[in-house]
Parts: sequence; C-alpha cells; structure tokens
Amino acid sequence: MHMAIKPKYVKQLGGILLERYPEAFNTDFETNKDSVSQLTNVESKGVRNRIAGYITRKKASAAANA
Repeated sequence: MHMAIKPKYVKQLGGILLERYPEAFNTDFETNKDSVSQLTNVESKGVRNRIAGYITRKKASAAANA
C-alpha cells in the first residue's frame, strides 16, 4: 500500500523546484515530467506527475498573466 500524497507536499516541492530551477520548466507537461525526474529523487511516477502537473499549471497561469 502506498502513502497518500498531500497536496501541501506537492506544492512545497513544486514551489522549491520553480524557485531553484525556473528555466528547467515550461508549460509542457512532458518536459516538466522529465525535469522533475532529473531534479528530484521522487521514486513514484504518480508523485512525479502530480508535481509536474502543479508546475505546469503554475507556469501556464504565469504565462497567461504576463
């Protein structure tokens, strides 16, 4: 059985990644998945995808507001 992933964890890690490596991410989910894999030691695909999805949304809303 896997542990539940808290949205807070996804947001915290996503926020840290965006702060440290803003150029590693864009509005493309596939690109962001690869970046999350390279920049973190997240083992779980589900967690990686949640974080990548969060970052993708943040980037998309930032682009929309720019």
